[in-house]
Amino acid sequence: MPYFEGSDGTRLFYTDWGQGKPVVFVSGAWLSSSSWEFQMLPLSEAGLRCVAFDKRGHGRSDWVGHGYDYDTLADDLAALLDHLDLREVTLVAHSMGGGEVLRHLSRHGHDRVSRVVLMAVTAPLMAWAPDHQEGIQRHLFDAVEAERAKDRPRWMAQNAQAFFATHLGNRISTELIEWTMRRCLDCSAKAAVEVVRTGFHTDLRAEAAALPLPTLIIHGDADASAPIDLCGRRLAKLVPDNVYKEYPRAGHGLFITHADDINRDLLDFIGATSR
Repeated sequence: MPYFEGSDGTRLFYTDWGQGKPVVFVSGAWLSSSSWEFQMLPLSEAGLRCVAFDKRGHGRSDWVGHGYDYDTLADDLAALLDHLDLREVTLVAHSMGGGEVLRHLSRHGHDRVSRVVLMAVTAPLMAWAPDHQEGIQRHLFDAVEAERAKDRPRWMAQNAQAFFATHLGNRISTELIEWTMRRCLDCSAKAAVEVVRTGFHTDLRAEAAALPLPTLIIHGDADASAPIDLCGRRLAKLVPDNVYKEYPRAGHGLFITHADDINRDLLDFIGATSR
């Protein structure tokens, strides 16, 4: 199996399918590279080179006890691009993966990157702050974290409906829900806690406002994990050169429930910004 070394020597697993212009997928909290199969397979068959990796502490990468801050995660992403010598990259991020991409660009520049897709990301800021009073209060975040830590499998099963917004008519099989939940559990307890803390507390507003590349922002208006008013809509006001697409009734798991729409939008965006 292919591995590369992260910024501190951590062994990180990656998947590399197809040939053509490279698209690098950056997963959100708890999910690994396998969660991108509904994008990687059709896009690689459409003539793109699709690469995804397991974040440290996730999937087949080393389950280390450190490095879950955005600086280290961004350095891991840079190590992957360097390892494969990828250029003219499209970075596609889901959930807190958006923070990794924003931090990567502010920390490493954009010599290797041509465009960005931010899908249901938790950026620019989830937490309450004196100048961000619409944010979520710390005690509410702590209460959810404590409940989840007591029984991760049960918490995920109870929140699966909200993740996919099935109550709004999004169709997904019971088997596929269970498969996704198993992917979410395939990370260390340490990683499960730390990456969510990073995604919740980090203020990325300045980095979003300084994003120097064409950007596609996709967000579901029923996203319970990254509320659209805090995330997608606010991000669309900050990022200078963006196309904003709002998916009605889509939840946080829209990369599965709305895979066909997303794949069309990705191909259209890559094509439109490659001319």
